[in-house]
Amino acid sequence: MNEADSQYIARRALSAGYTIAAKPHDASVVVLNTCTVRETAQRRAYGRMAHLGVLKSGNPNLKLVVTGCLAEQDRDRMRRAVPHVDAVFGTSELGLLGDALVDWRPYFEETDATESDVLLQTIGGEPDCITDQFSGLRAFVTVQRGCSYYCTFCIVPHVRGRFDHRPMEEILRDVREKVRSGAREVMLVGQTVNSYRDGTGADFGALASAVCGVEGLERLSFISPHPKDFTEKIVRELAALPQLNPRIHLPLQSASDPVLRRMNRKYTAAQYAEKLALFRAYAPSWAVTTDIIVGFPGETESDFQQTLDFCERTQFAQAYMFIYSPRRGTPAAKWDPVPPSVTAARFKRLSDVQNDATLAYHRKKIGKTVRALITGPSKKDPAKLAGKTTDNVTVIAPAPGDFDPLQYAATPWMDVRVDGAHVWGCTGVMISRAHRYADGGVEVSAPVFDLIAL
Repeated sequence: MNEADSQYIARRALSAGYTIAAKPHDASVVVLNTCTVRETAQRRAYGRMAHLGVLKSGNPNLKLVVTGCLAEQDRDRMRRAVPHVDAVFGTSELGLLGDALVDWRPYFEETDATESDVLLQTIGGEPDCITDQFSGLRAFVTVQRGCSYYCTFCIVPHVRGRFDHRPMEEILRDVREKVRSGAREVMLVGQTVNSYRDGTGADFGALASAVCGVEGLERLSFISPHPKDFTEKIVRELAALPQLNPRIHLPLQSASDPVLRRMNRKYTAAQYAEKLALFRAYAPSWAVTTDIIVGFPGETESDFQQTLDFCERTQFAQAYMFIYSPRRGTPAAKWDPVPPSVTAARFKRLSDVQNDATLAYHRKKIGKTVRALITGPSKKDPAKLAGKTTDNVTVIAPAPGDFDPLQYAATPWMDVRVDGAHVWGCTGVMISRAHRYADGGVEVSAPVFDLIAL
């Protein structure tokens, strides 16, 4: 959701005459899009705001803007804690942020950074959502905002409001625009995306079918569904769509019914298993991934063991595992916590089980050639390219000898012969690339190795 919002902000800035700076100290406006789903994200956001204050001291004309969930939740506190922030826009005020960018634009002169400006370096890593040749290949289209389910651990309904489903024609218009702009994959985004209903009563299956009818769309994915909202009709319709990526993310959170009731998840472990069986029946080759929270208040050893046993039986292709993080303003934040030492031990046990399952899933790809959408140079090694397969597995391969970002962004599907498997993904050698997902591959040059560095 935040990536979708960040792309919207970047588009508004570009249409107002801005360019996207690669470094914060090159910018006239710095926008920090924040998250408050977990405490670590909140701490990092405040830390980044403090570090960005050094830019304001060196350039008083700089506009520092904060938006996102934390801005919605902490608007008044933020102004006191970080007074150098120029503007705060909540999650429902992205349009106002775009208008402000338009209003500010005439006041910025086109000047080069001075030698002293270059010395102003902020702490906290490189900025995200900076546009490059590969950033528009996967586009995000929001189909709903907010959530009305009020899970007791979740802050989202409190900072993004209740369900607000967009009309289908607006969504289709956005998809067409993304495809015309070069997107090869479109991801439909919503907090409980499969609960979608528009004014005509069309459900998520109808929406996905209509999106797949958009001319030029190569691949479709979506995040994040809620198990209770999948009906057999929707699952059957999704499984029949050839452009839909073969992966379903089905958040479990816990396999203990008492814990699920305290979480207000609105399903039992047995009902979750029934939804899982639907996908196994209609889409048996799809990867199934999930979310799990460890150490939710009141979780007993028996509760946790049920979750552990469920994961061992199910063999999820991947799981996003979290230690429970209390969120201010949610009911669960007031409940007695599980001791940290107990939670940490349980998390280690779950990680061991799930990492074994994920590694086994990735090992099945060894010796096979997989097609992946290039995401750009690897963050850990710029001499290698990273990509995502349609079942959302990260693949890393040395950049071919003829690698050129512009050319490869125009033919962004890479075929990688997998020769290694890890918990985080797969490694291999790129053997060909293609313009469109359905095209045959064109052979690439062998990688160039720096023998001196080796």
